[in-house]
Amino acid sequence: MEQKGDQLDRETFSCSICLDLLKDPVTIPCGHSYCMNCIKTHWDGEDQRKIYSCPQCRQTFTPRPVLGKNTMLAALVEQLKKTGLQAAAGAHCYAGPEDVACDVCTGRKRKALKSCLTCPASYCENHLQPHYHVDQFKKHKLVDHSEKLQENICSRHDEVMKIFCRTDQQSICYLCTMDEHKGHDTVSAAAVRTERQRGLEVSRQQIQQRIQDREKDVKLLQQEVEAVSRSADKAVEDSEKIFTELIRLIQKRSSDVKQQIRSQQETEVSRVKELQEKLKQEITELKRKDTELKRLSHTEDHTQFLHNYPSLSQLSASTDSSSINIRPLRYFEDVTAAVSELRDQLQDILRQKWTNISLTVTEVDVLLPQPGPKTRAEFLKYSREITLDPNTANTWLLLSEGNRKAKRMKQQQSYSSHLDRFINNVQVLSRESLTGRCYWEVEWRGEGVEVAVVYKNISRAGSSKECRFGRNDKSWMLYCDTDSYTFWFNNISTSVSGPGSSRVGVYLDHRAGILSFYSVSETMTLLHRVQTTFTQPLYAGLWLCYNEATAELCKLK
Repeated sequence: MEQKGDQLDRETFSCSICLDLLKDPVTIPCGHSYCMNCIKTHWDGEDQRKIYSCPQCRQTFTPRPVLGKNTMLAALVEQLKKTGLQAAAGAHCYAGPEDVACDVCTGRKRKALKSCLTCPASYCENHLQPHYHVDQFKKHKLVDHSEKLQENICSRHDEVMKIFCRTDQQSICYLCTMDEHKGHDTVSAAAVRTERQRGLEVSRQQIQQRIQDREKDVKLLQQEVEAVSRSADKAVEDSEKIFTELIRLIQKRSSDVKQQIRSQQETEVSRVKELQEKLKQEITELKRKDTELKRLSHTEDHTQFLHNYPSLSQLSASTDSSSINIRPLRYFEDVTAAVSELRDQLQDILRQKWTNISLTVTEVDVLLPQPGPKTRAEFLKYSREITLDPNTANTWLLLSEGNRKAKRMKQQQSYSSHLDRFINNVQVLSRESLTGRCYWEVEWRGEGVEVAVVYKNISRAGSSKECRFGRNDKSWMLYCDTDSYTFWFNNISTSVSGPGSSRVGVYLDHRAGILSFYSVSETMTLLHRVQTTFTQPLYAGLWLCYNEATAELCKLK
């Protein structure tokens, strides 16, 4: 409270012109006090009009008042100086380098509180008072203090610009309407401000609505993030369980094979040992027999020899062991071979299925809006090097140019038999699978060439509807002829119009389910677009109808 009282004293005994403590204070007829030199200097500037005014209340005096020192104020100011507070007097309200200064203050200027668009000038709190209390100033337009007041002044006529020229879309003063803007469509700046303020409010409403929409989108995306995370966690947990079950199943099968081998081993070993024991017993018996026969052979008594000979010369039945010699030395090697074959089959299955699993994982995403390519340069960013798979080529096709070019021949080619080969239709598929974003071009010659994208599990033999591109739900095909195009899918044809060209571009966005065919020349022209959902990896396909027709997968890089 004491600090506030000191501040009040400093403001009370300060000159509103120099904003410093009063020096030789004088009080003019309206009651306001100033430094003698400050008010003299102010009135000296008004000598030409012979009308003198108070800088604060704007009250006028005629003639010029005679000034006399106010001794009471002088004494009070001297007493205030002795308190040591003069250094701090008004320091908090002086204008700094970054502040808007009062235009009326002389000497050290105070901070402007408001700016007047009518005057135009900026005023501190003291010099602003007439705009609050004097009737002729109350109609002036006050705004927050600004350094850009000069922008409101016409540079040509030095008048305030209160008019807006619709013709030239600029602010002007009233004198401008009489010369360079004469006859133009002009209105008051206030009217235009009102009009544009309404437009501003509409824009703000649109912005606020967009903010609300984006906030909703952010919440939806956050929910999507949480849903993706929950689904991923569940998939990891379920996958671990499934693979654990597979491992447990394989371990169970391994244990069963081991148990069967050991059981069979025990049976075979027992049988062999039993035979072995019989053979040993037979050997012992034969050795004993041999000893008796040897002894008999040394008997000198002929009668005794003849008496014992019949009983000793008879041999017991021999154990049949002939099979031991002719049986091949293979025991459980066939089991190892069978298990190895199972391993190879499982590896093949894992390789084949892993592509689908990996593709399924990579295609799980939030399909956010993504701009597609527009120019050929943008399409080429997604170009793929594709080659043709000889194992799928029909025997009437000859592949060349590093398996990029196919030609319809008059004679069948001698290809080896393969499950992937097309039997009844003159078709061939690419070796590479197509996922994600891909672009490739086909250069064709002749008549009746088909450019297609195909699921790999399309039939290779059978009816035309099952195998032929575009005649089923496993293939999408653009038929190219010399003067026309036709799109086929699921045995339904669609006529396509577009400029003829010997080169067709194909753009695939597998995740977004977009397939587009383009006529490529100096420019690219969209021929046909498909929006669907692809459930498997796709392969590029070519079909050639007539002899000598060719189609080549172009090198684009």
